[in-house]
Amino acid sequence: MSIVLSAPATSTAPALLLRPWRDGDADALIEAYRDPVLRAWTSHPVTGPAQARVFLRRSHQGWAAGHRFMFAVLEGEQVVACVVLKDVRPGRPAAEIGYWTAAPARGRGVAPRAVEAVTGWAFARFAAAGLTHLELLHQVDNLASCRVAEKSGYAFAEVLPARPPFPRDGHRHVRHLPAS
Repeated sequence: MSIVLSAPATSTAPALLLRPWRDGDADALIEAYRDPVLRAWTSHPVTGPAQARVFLRRSHQGWAAGHRFMFAVLEGEQVVACVVLKDVRPGRPAAEIGYWTAAPARGRGVAPRAVEAVTGWAFARFAAAGLTHLELLHQVDNLASCRVAEKSGYAFAEVLPARPPFPRDGHRHVRHLPAS
């Protein structure tokens, strides 16, 4: 499945292109993960070529299996973020959306726009298979992720207790399939 999504330009930001990760994106992954802030929020950092290959292989396998869809988010030719839709299963009402933003792109509305694009695609593509809502999870002290959730229309639902690999409590935000 080769899906390409887009988020239109705004008055202050260029359009975004969302596509599956490619093997040629390894250097962009390694560069993005040089950021200590990104590494602090992830359980599987990409610190070199071997980890980049694992990340890309996992991305390709998820697409092939039809249950995990990882999108590289680009401004022009530059990778600026990642959005993933995971745990998509026929008959299962919920799936999870996650994301990260490369340091140079933070604070410019990239994550909310990219999350919105994948959210719309997910509901359009998987509602007939039973998807009714998406969940966005983050640790309680990740205030930037809380803002992205709110800007993307994901309502705060509850505090989740800490569980490995996350050492702190978390927030669960939910967005429901729009009524037709």
